[in-house]
Amino acid sequence: MSESDVTPSEDAIVLDYLPHGRADDDRPGYQKPPIAFALDGDEFSLHELTLTDDADLKIGDRFDVSTPPEGVDSVRPIEYGDLSGGARSELEYVIEDLIDEEEDRFVAIYNEAQPITLRLHQLNLLPGIGKKLRNTILDERKRKPFESFEEIDERVTGLHDPKSVLVDRILEELREDELKYRLFARGE
Repeated sequence: MSESDVTPSEDAIVLDYLPHGRADDDRPGYQKPPIAFALDGDEFSLHELTLTDDADLKIGDRFDVSTPPEGVDSVRPIEYGDLSGGARSELEYVIEDLIDEEEDRFVAIYNEAQPITLRLHQLNLLPGIGKKLRNTILDERKRKPFESFEEIDERVTGLHDPKSVLVDRILEELREDELKYRLFARGE
């Protein structure tokens, strides 16, 4: 178990804040509670937060999902389709920022990915990585583990922007309910 597994962290990021509640809520405005949408950056799960009127929460704020801040009445898991348009548009940028902040965690995907079956490897789940690129990555990591995205880009010819490959896969896992295999987002 790594230190990050036992240390409490601010792992959720607010994607959108709706001070007047959901637009599709038919109740009068004064009856609709403010809500926010957040991404758990550890488990890549999405959440809707029901807030009190005096909640002090803004887009980009971070908090611990297990102990939400004052002003949060409830936190419930949601699917991608439940997000507001604003939350959807922020999602990719938030994921990119998370990957930048925790580069070692995400470079480890390229260093530690394993076979799933005899014919399928975890690396093949990443967009644009077929058999040839997978084998190149495996050969290169045997020589020396990757230390950065820049190093992956330099040593693996044909893999362009290894960070964006991960962003694309995380987004796919958040958007698609019926994926058989997942690397990042928790499935139902």
